[in-house]
Amino acid sequence: MREKILTFIEKNSRIDLKELAIMLGVDETVVMNELEQMEAEHIICGYHTIIDWDKVGMEKVTAMIEVRVTPQRGMGFDKVAERIYNYPEVNSVYLISGGFDFMVTLEGKSLREVSQFVSEKLSTLDAILSTKTNFILKKYKDHGTIIAEQKKDERIQMTP
Repeated sequence: MREKILTFIEKNSRIDLKELAIMLGVDETVVMNELEQMEAEHIICGYHTIIDWDKVGMEKVTAMIEVRVTPQRGMGFDKVAERIYNYPEVNSVYLISGGFDFMVTLEGKSLREVSQFVSEKLSTLDAILSTKTNFILKKYKDHGTIIAEQKKDERIQMTP
């Protein structure tokens, strides 16, 4: 049942508990208890809202920074990752395969603000060998949600 609950709330964390209970064929208190237990066990780590900031008119720059590091002796990548994710500017840190070790995402008010963070804070950490900053220019889909407005087919349908 946990997997079914997680599947539903991953797509819509605001789903009504009563509605979810009906879909699962169980009592509402069972669903509520399962959710509370999964939150306590940190299976559910948080709830997020996906916002199209372009429509709000707020200037916001998102960057994905590829980071190459030297793992610390006896700690591997975990200690380096901890130093990076403890910066409040950092939204996420992923250990990745390929030419870089981490993918770090962060947001700032401007390209300059993000660039300053990378050059003055991130790049100065002892374990950092190199960084490559990629700025997100437009989001089309985020966390499974399509953000880009889909164009309507405005052609007139002809029938013989």
